[in-house]
Amino acid sequence: MVKRDVNHSLERLGAREREIMESLFAQEEATVAEVLASLASPPSYSAVRGMLALLEQKGYVKHRRDGLRYVYSPSGNTAAAKGSALQKLVDTFFGGSPARAVATLLELPEGSDEELTIKDLRKAVLAARKQGR
Repeated sequence: MVKRDVNHSLERLGAREREIMESLFAQEEATVAEVLASLASPPSYSAVRGMLALLEQKGYVKHRRDGLRYVYSPSGNTAAAKGSALQKLVDTFFGGSPARAVATLLELPEGSDEELTIKDLRKAVLAARKQGR
């Protein structure tokens, strides 16, 4: 089995492989049927199972048995992968400026009561500064 630095090589995957990985990151772990249900214009069950097996061979995915089913999860550090994806988004759309990204987020309409308020964001920024981030 070839192990790779999963957190820095997701961009090397094909579109469907990335879609499967995104599904696993979002769900944290999932069966083939759960991954299949999350895909836009999904291929066959066998194709998803085969792609998960291939992703496992490449070192991107691991599995555990749950009765007769395999439950798949990303093999890399999810937090690091999120950070890497977010950094790529900030670089691509905001010229590498986190401040521009945050300003854009603040311009979005509020979605629900669970959304952070500006006061909450200010507290989070101050806490991060105190921690040297």
